[in-house]
Amino acid sequence: MTSLDIAKQYYDSFNRKNWQGMLDLLAPNVRHEPNQADEPRIGIEKFTEFLQGMEDAYEETLTDMVFFSEPNDTRVAVEFVVNGIYKKGEEGFPVAHGQSYVLPAAAFLEIKEGKINRVTTYYNLTLWIKLVS
Repeated sequence: MTSLDIAKQYYDSFNRKNWQGMLDLLAPNVRHEPNQADEPRIGIEKFTEFLQGMEDAYEETLTDMVFFSEPNDTRVAVEFVVNGIYKKGEEGFPVAHGQSYVLPAAAFLEIKEGKINRVTTYYNLTLWIKLVS
């Protein structure tokens, strides 16, 4: 399976809410670099905690996905639109009451030996706050 195939499977699992399917594609020491975070999350356990928080606070589906890969078959970029509902507020963010939002975003994945070693996600946090406020 190519890196592009792995990335597509990862995001297909996301859209189907198949969290275990996503986790199965990650390297044990995956580095998750979320947007606006002070420190990356390292390891499957930290990523699992992140997914649980996402499940609790947001209902999201990704659309308009465009994937890009490079010749060495180790990195994939994906551009997408996040279609979401803000279900549960998080500290430092606006109060949640079911607000919907549509937000452009992108992610970069590093894939080695058939596993995702790094996930870096970018979106405009200021715009997201404006959309849910």
